Amino acid sequence: MNKIEIIPAIDIIDGKCVRLSQGDYSRKTVYNENPLEVAKMFEDAGINRLHLVDLDGAKSKHIVNYKVLETIASKTNLVIDFGGGLKSDKDLEIAFNSGAAMITGGSIAVKERETFLSWLENYGAEKIILGADAKDKMIAVSGWTEATELSIIDFIKSYSEKGIQKVISTDISRDGMLTGPSLELYQKILAEFPELGLIASGGIATIDDIYKLAEMKVLGVITGKAIYEGRISLNEIKKYNLQY
Repeated sequence: MNKIEIIPAIDIIDGKCVRLSQGDYSRKTVYNENPLEVAKMFEDAGINRLHLVDLDGAKSKHIVNYKVLETIASKTNLVIDFGGGLKSDKDLEIAFNSGAAMITGGSIAVKERETFLSWLENYGAEKIILGADAKDKMIAVSGWTEATELSIIDFIKSYSEKGIQKVISTDISRDGMLTGPSLELYQKILAEFPELGLIASGGIATIDDIYKLAEMKVLGVITGKAIYEGRISLNEIKKYNLQY
């Protein structure tokens, strides 16, 4: 079976590790006051990658929690992809200087295409991930508060033609709901773009969901709530990583 990379998510509000349900800031659960503690726990379980999201940044439209990024990057060996509120060249500079190995851009790729393309050109496809967050297969932006008329397939196509290699796709309706991933959406994306490094996000509830995505040849899977609520144990993840 294709080995999928399991990427835990740490979402940050006020420097704390939280999860939202369906991107709704009013439906927030604080899981840990200390994100570094959580990151070290992941590292101890043999995890290499981390998806770190600055939710304050997504709301403020500029990077906010870069100190959390700096702390985790300097005190662990995790390869961090960082997103949330990256809107300017300066934001990007701060993210990379603070220890991000990669950044994810979603809203900016919709609203300021030229800026996002310049990042892709300047930093290369290894460091720039496209965030394609969708509701009913249409792209949504600004921390998912704004729906667009842009289909996810057309959106990915417009950037795969420009050299993007990795895409994180979240089905908003499933995010934080523990209802299982949007397999149909990912099948559709991979049928259109078989060479794409697709990272699935949203709805992961059990280790079986991860196996299903691996069978589909999805490159990576982001999971947060399932780990925090004990639906997927770090031992199961460790076992999976040793198995493949």
